[in-house]
Amino acid sequence: MTEIPPAILPPETFQRRLLDWFDVHGRHDLPWQQQRTPYRVWVSEIMLQQTQVTTVIPYFERFMARFPDVAALAGAEQDEVLHLWTGLGYYARGRNLHKAARVVMDEHGGAFPVHSLEAMAALPGIGRSTAGAIIAQSTGQRAVILDGNVKRVLTRLHGVEGWPGRPAVERRLWALAEHYTPHQRVVDFTQAIMDLGATLCRRGQPDCGRCPFEADCVANARGEQKRFPESKPRKATPTRETLMLLLQDEHGRVLLQQRPSSGLWGGLWSLPQFDDMASLKAWRDQHAAGAELAACWPTFTHVFSHFRLQITPQPARVARRDSVAEGWHWYDPAEPSSIGLAAPVKGLLEALQPFTLSAPAGHADPD
Repeated sequence: MTEIPPAILPPETFQRRLLDWFDVHGRHDLPWQQQRTPYRVWVSEIMLQQTQVTTVIPYFERFMARFPDVAALAGAEQDEVLHLWTGLGYYARGRNLHKAARVVMDEHGGAFPVHSLEAMAALPGIGRSTAGAIIAQSTGQRAVILDGNVKRVLTRLHGVEGWPGRPAVERRLWALAEHYTPHQRVVDFTQAIMDLGATLCRRGQPDCGRCPFEADCVANARGEQKRFPESKPRKATPTRETLMLLLQDEHGRVLLQQRPSSGLWGGLWSLPQFDDMASLKAWRDQHAAGAELAACWPTFTHVFSHFRLQITPQPARVARRDSVAEGWHWYDPAEPSSIGLAAPVKGLLEALQPFTLSAPAGHADPD
């Protein structure tokens, strides 16, 4: 592996330039910057993982309205938490948020252990960088962060070769982050370096002409901004297929089942899924005898980070709900219940008004 270069700026110079830029161009009015507490900062940091600020803001505000503190979140049912998370994606974040709230209540007396980076990082869903961000942003204590925005800034500024997920590369980036993190104005510094990565040193179209480090940036000098940071070595993205059963009763309510707590859409409510029509019909014959299947709706694709899922909705209807086995949830699209729904399932449920068994043109009867 190519040797990773040392820091190219004294820490004082880096801090001064970054904070001067932040004072004029940084983001100072984000909702979680108001009434800054460990709880509010924590929720925002989890929501912001792999999600843009503009998307997070309305979710954060709804979440705070319902769960204003860690006790309220810990006392809630997981279904309600995931209901408010629906649409944000990466649902393990929501499940871990709920688990961590209960750990804070049960093991830390309702107070986040912001005195200890190790204790914060041990909470479900919180790693080293997120723990540092929560401590720095909520207390002003010096704590180093290395999220995706910071990695992008540092790899471009120093021309760091190699995928940042490789341990040797990540260690060097942590060393650079440690080198530049100040002991004063830590709240502003951590927000500033995240803002720089999010607003100027963007992944696709960096705005180098407005960057306070334009003259020193190795990637800019080489004209190779888009090469840094290097991407994870790609594997072929697999495609999976599934049939989703849209089974309605005589009143239009839809049969849902809760997914296992781990794995795809863990803990969310979904439509019954099947690998093929034979297994769907076998389930129908056992659990919903007499259900009438209509023509399948058009197949669509839902993209995950590691695979593509081709979903074919299979509408069906039962004459009476009591003909279906117990242990399921009947969801009324006209009066939605507050449960966590997988995003494509939510879209399908919204398309069920009015319900029709008429087959779309060109689709054959599955029976």
